[in-house]
Amino acid sequence: MFTRTESFREYANSYRAVTVLILIMMLVFVLVLFPALPGNVLFYYGTGVNLYIADGQWWRLITPIFLHSTFTHLLFNGFSLAIFGPFLEKLLGAFKFSIFFLSTGILANIATFLINPLTYNHVGASGAIFGLLGFFLYLVLFNKTNFTNNERNTVYTLTGIALIMTFIQPQINVVGHLAGMATGFLTAPLFLRKKW
Repeated sequence: MFTRTESFREYANSYRAVTVLILIMMLVFVLVLFPALPGNVLFYYGTGVNLYIADGQWWRLITPIFLHSTFTHLLFNGFSLAIFGPFLEKLLGAFKFSIFFLSTGILANIATFLINPLTYNHVGASGAIFGLLGFFLYLVLFNKTNFTNNERNTVYTLTGIALIMTFIQPQINVVGHLAGMATGFLTAPLFLRKKW
């Protein structure tokens, strides 16, 4: 399910939505570091700052998905998307997968805005990544016959580890992670429809 054996070219051709999303995140990260953009303009106008969202800057519910604070942050989320995304893109198709990824990320950011204080700010695709985990959790719970015991246990283990890390790592958007997983789990049936 999560094992990848394709070459880079085969991977990019087979999973175009995943590839494009990762490339966008990488491009934005490079642009943030580029000296032609003084003061990290992209970061300044793209970070999810609750106070500014409350002031009407609604695009900050979307842009944080593509912004990352450090290379390690980008690497972790990009790697997670590269591993978890292909199965779901193949299942849903590139367009529906992209809509699912973005919608869970946006809903996670909306929850962050509604629950966290106005002074709170955040970046990263983690809410959308946790949305993918929520989707997998729905699949293995309600479509058991389509997965082996090993595959189901892998999903349970990864979900458990992700939740534990959410609460023990510093500077984590706990609300975003939990909301992303919850919305991924709850909206999975809407995206699946008659697929199974």
